[in-house]
Amino acid sequence: MRRLPPLAAIRAFEAAARNESFTAAAAELGLTQAAVSYQVKALEERLGAPLFVRERGRARLTPLGHRLLPTLSQAFDSIEAAFTTQREEDESLLTITTTHTFANTWLAWRLGAFQMAHPELAVRLATSNEVVDLKAGDADIAIRAGPGNWIGLECHKLFESQFTPMASPGCISAEERKHGRKLEPGDLPDAHLINPGDDWWQQWFCDNGVAADEQALRRPGIRLDNQANEGHAAMAGQGFALLTPFLWQGDVAAGRLVIPFPDRISARGWAYWLCLPPERRMVPKVKRFREWLLAVMEEAKNHPADMTAAA
Repeated sequence: MRRLPPLAAIRAFEAAARNESFTAAAAELGLTQAAVSYQVKALEERLGAPLFVRERGRARLTPLGHRLLPTLSQAFDSIEAAFTTQREEDESLLTITTTHTFANTWLAWRLGAFQMAHPELAVRLATSNEVVDLKAGDADIAIRAGPGNWIGLECHKLFESQFTPMASPGCISAEERKHGRKLEPGDLPDAHLINPGDDWWQQWFCDNGVAADEQALRRPGIRLDNQANEGHAAMAGQGFALLTPFLWQGDVAAGRLVIPFPDRISARGWAYWLCLPPERRMVPKVKRFREWLLAVMEEAKNHPADMTAAA
């Protein structure tokens, strides 16, 4: 257990001794001169010896004060350096946590533009489907899918989470050749479905008046753990995947994916959100990324063709 005098008293003495003035120490510490004098007096009482010889307009150190000052100043310099290093590291590294799907299908394609606009910042993208504690400093910003009502966080809505079947051009052509006509929603229960047991398939069929028996949805098929993997499997011709159109704009524009029923979109009732602790909203790196992402997101929604060309 450390047996130290009150830190406020030590700080007041060090400032007064370094400045040789109680008035200057008070201005430096944001205190009144009387408060500095009180703290120094309390320290002197604790030590049982005077630290200053009070003179008009100047605080002259006693021999004891002279002995203490260098060590205490060095200690405060070390404390300041420790916090300065931490602050510089915090200000120079932006950590973003988001889901595998959002990172791989949308953000990773555009994040370089933000970093190039802010070369003084290092950007770390951490992908995980686990919710991290932003309050504890696990990351600076999170982009998550859900209801957006997370307690203690400031949440900005990015886009609605919607879904519709997509597949590769070759997969679409094969199905149309099989049926001898243009593909219809009612053809999908018998097609190769990626994650056929996903409840969202049942919802999409229900929303579009398609009768799909339980046996069809429980048959063997490819089962993957996130939408990013499902989308890449679909591009590889492995079948139809339920995907969020906004996230796959680039692949649709490039012809790697086809949306056979663009007017048949289902919704999950939640959205993607930018989340951050409200007390850190004006931290420069957080503010810059928040403003950049909201602007880019708005541009992507208003001019999807322009944004997909970049992806």
